[in-house]
Amino acid sequence: MNVLQNLLFCVPKAAVLHGKSVGFALQNSRFRNVKTQLSVFNGIIFTKQTCRTLKTECI
Repeated sequence: MNVLQNLLFCVPKAAVLHGKSVGFALQNSRFRNVKTQLSVFNGIIFTKQTCRTLKTECI
């Protein structure tokens, strides 16, 4: 009886753990995507600000 209970418990447990790992993987990839987008966005902003300050200093 104990072996049967272990088998019945292990299958749903494995499914739940697999679902959690997939969820974490999706969350990590989403975080990485946002991080790269922010770095590109910051690069554009700082480049524009630098150009503006250089133009005002040159004029």
